[in-house]
Amino acid sequence: MTDVVDIRNLWSAFRRGGVDTVIHKNLNLRIEEGELLALVGGSGTGKTVLLRQMLGLEAPQRGTVTVLGEPAEALTRAGAASRVGMLFQHGALYSAFTVLENIAFPLRELKTLPADLVRDAAMVKLQMVGLDPVHAHKMPSDLSGGMIKRVALARALIMDPPLLLLDEPTAGLDPDSADDFCTLIRSLHHELGLTVVMVTHDLDTIYQISTRVAVVADKHVIVDAPPKQVIGFDHPFVREFFLGGRGLRAVELLHQEPDAV
Repeated sequence: MTDVVDIRNLWSAFRRGGVDTVIHKNLNLRIEEGELLALVGGSGTGKTVLLRQMLGLEAPQRGTVTVLGEPAEALTRAGAASRVGMLFQHGALYSAFTVLENIAFPLRELKTLPADLVRDAAMVKLQMVGLDPVHAHKMPSDLSGGMIKRVALARALIMDPPLLLLDEPTAGLDPDSADDFCTLIRSLHHELGLTVVMVTHDLDTIYQISTRVAVVADKHVIVDAPPKQVIGFDHPFVREFFLGGRGLRAVELLHQEPDAV
């Protein structure tokens, strides 16, 4: 299989009060084509930083981040949206744009297609994420939390990128909406042949859709395996996160739906 993301010997740090705090030290991670990888870790372990580094928005202090065969910093150039799509935690829709204008924005910015083709492409993506065309001219303020996520997902997919990054995709959704969104992601992952990397704290989401879990702790990836194998890894964070009180319902789901992982 081809490596879509290859992170090697990564060191990351942020400066606080004039002091550098290291959050990643010799971190290594490879993500193969077609995987749906969940990045898991405690608060402050730099999971979202890893997503930003994959997007080329942040540079590591040391080490390399290669995405689709190129250094991640190359993704900041024009046309990057055709290679990597990003769903931000709160959607990050433009409040002054309609739903359709939000979805079309990355494609329109290229200025390479006529306006009617851009509009048609945006409408296709709107329906791809399960929204009716009647919503096309609504404003973000008129949408529910679940609909905002779907619009943001449509925008992330407007240029058909092979890699999709998701930051807490089900955060803020009620259980039914979260389940529906997971079903949508799993369906798009299969139908479009996507490679998906998601940061999530939600165990149900991990068990429902991930093919592999990478746990970040102690400044590096401590275990990188299918969900059922990760549960058995002997580490305090893994025991607390996966087998603590909040993990009981999700583990029950894992046994009920063995094909999900």
